[in-house]
Amino acid sequence: MRLKTVIILVALSVLSLDMSAQCAMCKAVLESEQTFGGPAVSGGINDGILYLMAFPYTLIAGFLIFNYKSELRKMLSDAF
Repeated sequence: MRLKTVIILVALSVLSLDMSAQCAMCKAVLESEQTFGGPAVSGGINDGILYLMAFPYTLIAGFLIFNYKSELRKMLSDAF
C-alpha cells in the first residue's frame, strides 16, 4: 500500500510538466518589463526555476529509495 502511494506521488510529480513556477520577485519583474523580451524571457526564467527546483526533489527521492531498499534488506535478513 505504501509503495503504491509513493509510486503515485512520483508519477504525478513527474507527469505534471505544465507547471508555472515563479517566485514573487521574478514574477513582478517580468510583469513590469513586458516590452523587454516578452514571452521568451518569462518562459526562460520559468524553465530555469523549474530546473533548479528539480535537484532537491531528486536528492530526496534518492534518499527515500536508498532508505526503502536498506529497510527491505534488513527485513529480509531478519526473516531468514
